[in-house]
Amino acid sequence: MKVLLVNGSQHNNGCTHTALQEIADELQRLGIETEEFWCGNKAIMGCIGCGHCTETKRCWNDKDTVNDFLEKVAETDAFVFGTPVHFAGTSGFIKPFMDRAFCSKASLFFNKPAAAIVSCRRGGAQGAFEDMNRYFTIACMPVVSSKYWNEVHGNTPDEVRQDLEGMQTMRQLARNMAWILKCIEAGRNAGVQLPEHEIPVKTNFIR
Repeated sequence: MKVLLVNGSQHNNGCTHTALQEIADELQRLGIETEEFWCGNKAIMGCIGCGHCTETKRCWNDKDTVNDFLEKVAETDAFVFGTPVHFAGTSGFIKPFMDRAFCSKASLFFNKPAAAIVSCRRGGAQGAFEDMNRYFTIACMPVVSSKYWNEVHGNTPDEVRQDLEGMQTMRQLARNMAWILKCIEAGRNAGVQLPEHEIPVKTNFIR
């Protein structure tokens, strides 16, 4: 079993990474493989709604990290997406990244557990946290929770490590993720089938 941890910060070893690493350490302790994927190392273009990915499940734009991520989805059992808080919302890296990763590709993520974590200096965590969870609920992904909202506070990695409640929340999130993955595996071994997915029906409100 493998969990992919997506770092949506422009700093690959900053506060968001610190929170994700706490999750990774606990998952590994529980026998779950992890990999951190940094999407913030190149400027990420927003989705232009061209429809190219509807059939190919790849984005037409190969100049950033979106397609590199999509190539890993099939071999990944669960996801944790992390972002720093910018102006009480998600970072300018993770938002266009997730728009393009999920646009017309929800079927790639069906029934794979997911969680969002946010890192902030002081405020704005809830707006960013809620925004990221919307991607999971539109893609039939079980959303993994913790003992508190999945957030850490601090302006530096050292300050984040001093957020003892935040670090505990990350570890509990990892334990809950591992439990859900093991339950899914046990169900599969017992012959429990994944939910049936109907052919999508779209109803426009204005005809």
